[in-house]
Amino acid sequence: MANYLAMNRDELTAEKAALEAKYKEFQAKGLKLNMARGKPGPHQMDLAMDLLKMNDYTTDAGTDARNYGELEGLQEARVLFADVFGVKPEEVFVGGNSSLQLMYNLVNIGYVFGFPESPCPWSQVEKRKFLCPVPGYDRHFAITEEFGFELISVPMTPNGPDMDIVEKLVAEDPDIKGIWCVPQYSNPDGYTYSDETIERFAKMKTAAPDFKIFWDEAYIVHHLTDEIIETPVLLNESKKYGNENRVFMFTSTSKITFPGAGVSAIACSESSMKYICKRFSVMIISYDKMNQLRHVRFLKNKEGVLAHMAKHRRRLVPCFDAVKTAFKNNLIPCGDIAHWTDPKGGYFISLYVMPGCAKRVAGLCKDAGLTLTGAGSAYPYHKDPEDSHLRIAPTYPSLDEVETASELLCICVRLAVAEKLLADKAD
Repeated sequence: MANYLAMNRDELTAEKAALEAKYKEFQAKGLKLNMARGKPGPHQMDLAMDLLKMNDYTTDAGTDARNYGELEGLQEARVLFADVFGVKPEEVFVGGNSSLQLMYNLVNIGYVFGFPESPCPWSQVEKRKFLCPVPGYDRHFAITEEFGFELISVPMTPNGPDMDIVEKLVAEDPDIKGIWCVPQYSNPDGYTYSDETIERFAKMKTAAPDFKIFWDEAYIVHHLTDEIIETPVLLNESKKYGNENRVFMFTSTSKITFPGAGVSAIACSESSMKYICKRFSVMIISYDKMNQLRHVRFLKNKEGVLAHMAKHRRRLVPCFDAVKTAFKNNLIPCGDIAHWTDPKGGYFISLYVMPGCAKRVAGLCKDAGLTLTGAGSAYPYHKDPEDSHLRIAPTYPSLDEVETASELLCICVRLAVAEKLLADKAD
């Protein structure tokens, strides 16, 4: 392999032909590979099967978890998630299997009713806006898009969103009602917000009195190394500045036990807790407390969660390493045609290919039997201005499948780049 950027037209044409031959070999294999979504693999979910063996649903306090009641969640479950979040049990609401549903419900509350600090419901703010660090989580963006918010992109850095931009925007515009954040092992870059970034979120001035930070701790215990990264707890930091009511923290066990049958949670101020319970109480009497109790008895506490996640790590690390090794061996020798992140946790690797090539790479992969998240999905309205970013999810396939998929992906990247360089030379 040689540096593509140094090749002349004839050399690129020959390289393109060689890549097309390799690509056709993959097409002939009839592959059905998928690295599109951050799903746990079957072997990861098998680790939690003992959770289903429980048959006593009376809590230590004598509560029958099979019956109605306890909207905020079982006390034992609130204690467990408080331990994970680093907050008080009174500040925790435990829901059903989907943290995304909790996020949707809170945006809906803001839209229909507003929050106690709101001058009016968000639906009455004609030019309502929400900040979206990019690249970010497409399902977050979809919620606020559904409710008619203008989505404003904010660039991500290795320390979190560009806080100079965030602070300027929220200080000047009262129509900006919130921001989406994945502060630990961000989706998809795998970055962890710095202590300084978290403090700036806690104390920043906002023109909107009802500005909310949707702080999704989806990967708070999803470490890929022996280093257990701990960061300041936003809710606790915000109390120092009297801003605790702006914070809603979320997490779930979707990628700890079962994505389709886990438990989710919110952490917020006690004042916010009272308000959201008032709204939720009309919608639901209580969530699945039997499942909450199963999780408490299986995971026990944060130490138990971390011990369980160490078993996940042993399954995931070889898959992440396989992707990065393929990129190193097959892309670096070709010159500056791509770069990627090296996360210490989470579920994704961000691959940045030569601008103008991401959609072509995803299309080539699809036509050869490899499904990726759609190019541009990590940006509001699915529009990556550079057409450069691809989110790689190596968690669900087997290691052999990840290795095959990574080899195919590299061929597609190189082929797309060769095509673009040739087109540029033609111009």
